[in-house]
Amino acid sequence: MLEKIKKAVLESSKIMLEAENILDTIEDKGGHANFVTKYDKRVQEDIFKRLGEILPEAKFMGEEEDAQIFCDKGYLFIIDPIDGTTNFIKNYKASCLSVGLLKDGEPILGVVYNPYREEMFYAQKGQGAYLNGKPIHVSKEPLANGLILLGTSPYYEELWKRAFELAYYYFTKGLDLRRSGSAAIDLCDIACGRAELFFELKLSPWDYAAGALIVKEAGGQVIGADEKPLQFAKQQGVFAFGSGISVKDLKF
Repeated sequence: MLEKIKKAVLESSKIMLEAENILDTIEDKGGHANFVTKYDKRVQEDIFKRLGEILPEAKFMGEEEDAQIFCDKGYLFIIDPIDGTTNFIKNYKASCLSVGLLKDGEPILGVVYNPYREEMFYAQKGQGAYLNGKPIHVSKEPLANGLILLGTSPYYEELWKRAFELAYYYFTKGLDLRRSGSAAIDLCDIACGRAELFFELKLSPWDYAAGALIVKEAGGQVIGADEKPLQFAKQQGVFAFGSGISVKDLKF
């Protein structure tokens, strides 16, 4: 099933690469810099169809349209058709398709594909994490030697100040900061050891359902910004980090 899902993700992501006149397809979803394009909707429709053929009994939870209902019974796909929509609009080439599969509320499979770099990250529960067929592992470096990835929670003005206060704090504790604009890509960069810590104070389940499992299977940890385990029924802040960092090293 994993190979079929990877193939479906690869095929659906071609819509991103073939997109034209993106600026003419933008809709405002409300809030600061919260946009959707017709391509977000097209990718979601396409991947829903392909995954439905692979696992007909599964339900779907996705970012776009009326597909945001969580179910903790049976199989549930949680999908972000284009994570990094603002990047996509700006042709910044840091966007991905993210597919997480839960069974009875627990993640069992995750696939994240960045078509611009042709990087396919994936994991199955208990079977490790991989990038383009090769095993990946989180960094063993401590925070002092760490690269910190952050999300600024741009849709939520009430979190801006706190996000940048934490950014400054971690900047003083680590080597430097990076901001990609895609939480799913950031989580995968933690999983493969490119950076040591990622945080964002408010994300939706489709932002992290796949990436969080990939981090865990790569030997890292992922917890909520409320210092509680991840859940997938509602929004939550997320911290992800490598094996050289512990919870006691973190400031929330």
